Amino acid sequence: MSHIAVVYWSGTGHTEAMANKVAEGVTSAGGDVTVLTASEFNASMMDSYDAIAFGCPSMGAEQLEESEFEPMFQECTSGLNGKKIALFGSYGWGDGEWMRTWEEDCKGYGAVLTCEPVICNEEPDADAENACMELGKTLV
Repeated sequence: MSHIAVVYWSGTGHTEAMANKVAEGVTSAGGDVTVLTASEFNASMMDSYDAIAFGCPSMGAEQLEESEFEPMFQECTSGLNGKKIALFGSYGWGDGEWMRTWEEDCKGYGAVLTCEPVICNEEPDADAENACMELGKTLV
């Protein structure tokens, strides 16, 4: 059985809702899932999971959240080479530039992205929820 981590940061609850749908997708595909906030995860935990879904909303000038998520993620970059991951997050403005940049960075670190990232504007609607569930399934 695949052991999957869903690691996220959420300020408004939108990315948390997405994380829960990703976890639901992992479970529905037969995987074992652990949902953790960014403050509960660190680089030493990377090898404990077969795959990881990282979720972070767009902040400021289309960037990752700077106080908790980005420091945790930067610490994890050395463990991304060859690691199966998927990315998701919500935004309130812009056009998704933060996610495109994040995706390219992850590819540069050698991560194996299992699917296209999932983004949604504000609260996830039914389409975004379904996309998050499918994202979770790709990790199993």
